[in-house]
Amino acid sequence: MSAPPATQIVGDLSGLPDSDSGPRHLVWWGNLGFMLIEGTGFALAIAAALFLWSRAPAWPPPGDAPPALLWSGLLTLGLFASGLPNGWVKRRALAKDAAGVRRGVLAMTVIGLALLAVRGFEIAALTPRWDKDAYGSAIWMLMLLHTSHILTDWGDTAVQAAWLYTHSIGDDQFADVEDNCNYWSFVIWAWVPLYAVVYWLPRLG
Repeated sequence: MSAPPATQIVGDLSGLPDSDSGPRHLVWWGNLGFMLIEGTGFALAIAAALFLWSRAPAWPPPGDAPPALLWSGLLTLGLFASGLPNGWVKRRALAKDAAGVRRGVLAMTVIGLALLAVRGFEIAALTPRWDKDAYGSAIWMLMLLHTSHILTDWGDTAVQAAWLYTHSIGDDQFADVEDNCNYWSFVIWAWVPLYAVVYWLPRLG
């Protein structure tokens, strides 16, 4: 019976910090990968809509009107305005300001809920029906895809706010708040091409 191999030390990790934020935190990379996957989904959905547009004699088809601009305009303004408090919350997280992130995440929960309400009015005014023709199916697909991201991030933010107010906040929680802020920025900027395809492409003829 041979002797077990001797233990070989290949590196010393004792100098690493217990936790960190940004690219030095593993979850930050996971969040980035998630956004890349979701972004690819948005790109594929937009490509499908553009393919249908390229094959249609008219876009929208005769009898269909382009979606109205009121609620979508309010939502777009609201989304970009929310980037200001979102950036403030991220800075508070990087500064490890517990009171600041508690107030900021709670505020972002309220803001997200208000934006969901506006999106609700936007969808209620969306025409034509999703099942009327390919044009209707395409714009409803894009709208529901983005709405699911607002809803998902709002739920995440609400749970995070509840956790922050009921638990002590450590480095991992500050990193979580930073990641959530990064994801909300993704939700904001992902809306730009979708808004163009849903609301302005039909107005190009």
